[in-house]
Amino acid sequence: MILQSKRVWVLNEWMEAQVEISGGKISAVYPYGEHAADEDFGERRVVPGFIDVHTHGAYGFDTNDAEEEGLRNWLKNIVSEGVTGILPTTITQSEEVLTKALQNVAKTARIQKSDPASVKGAKILGIHFEGPYLDQKYKGAQPEQYCVTPDVEQFKRYLAASDGLIKIVTLACEHDEEYRLTRFLCENGIVPSLGHSSATFAQAAMAFANGANSVTHVYNGMAPYHHREPGIVGASFRFRNVFGEIICDGLHSTWAALNTYFTAKGPDYGVMITDSLKVKGLPAGTRTLFGGNLIELFEDGSAHLVDAGNLAGSTLKVNQGLRNLVEKAGVPWQTAINSCTINPARLIGMEASKGSITAGKDADLVVLGDDYSVQAAYVCGERCY
Repeated sequence: MILQSKRVWVLNEWMEAQVEISGGKISAVYPYGEHAADEDFGERRVVPGFIDVHTHGAYGFDTNDAEEEGLRNWLKNIVSEGVTGILPTTITQSEEVLTKALQNVAKTARIQKSDPASVKGAKILGIHFEGPYLDQKYKGAQPEQYCVTPDVEQFKRYLAASDGLIKIVTLACEHDEEYRLTRFLCENGIVPSLGHSSATFAQAAMAFANGANSVTHVYNGMAPYHHREPGIVGASFRFRNVFGEIICDGLHSTWAALNTYFTAKGPDYGVMITDSLKVKGLPAGTRTLFGGNLIELFEDGSAHLVDAGNLAGSTLKVNQGLRNLVEKAGVPWQTAINSCTINPARLIGMEASKGSITAGKDADLVVLGDDYSVQAAYVCGERCY
């Protein structure tokens, strides 16, 4: 099968090109019109499939719910916003609840791998384990009673329950004694990500020196930047080869703050996330539990804790996030597209197979209209939307 467009994102620029797909892979890239095309998308943009490495749920399902059908429905429908791969993300809870959540994702991932036709839509690329190793002051919507000190032996049980699928762990490094869990994660190919943390700039720097390589939702869940104590925010700016997630909805951070962040990071280390909750895709006014706390979906798409009133997460769609970065935050195309394609792939060590339109990689492709609406989505060469 050959697809073509006059705007295909190849080698960090728009090119007139054809993409040949065979056996679920991109087998070749040709000049536009060189071969007979099975599908011609004209002037519509063709970009790599989007990867969301921090997303709790959608359509009434949360990762912690541990319901197979809810997870399947999420994977099936998330391709409508161009997402071809996700890391279902947990929230702090009891060991029993988290273990069941990990087992549910692992079971579904096994089925998806052995019988792809039975689990439609986006691929499970791993798990993001957010908590329970978080700080009380910056816990955000995470339930305080389940925040605990980092524990290597406990985490080994979680890793076993996940079938080794955990790719990222968010933790407060200042509570990780001698950075033991941080170093254990690195030794096992898992990304330690600093978040929901009171860490100082110096503590963050030492965490990076001991192997941490990411910051979870920069600006949110951490001390604000101050010129005499830059904190984790300042560390994420200063150490440019450290990845940093950021929620690109304009609600968690202003357009100016997003521009400042991506200007500091450059095109290679910023990672767009949705941090989406189970209320995504549901009507405004919906109330539901998140980590045991009641949240409500507002008209502007934000979700808030009912009791405390603070932000709990988002309902952002990744294609909307791309539009936000380019049209509202003034971020260059390369930086914006990389943030939801090759950068998250690099973060989780999957850049050899995901994240760009290159021969030999998985045929994960998204076709966008000029309004950034998703016109078509392909996962491993199969049209899923």
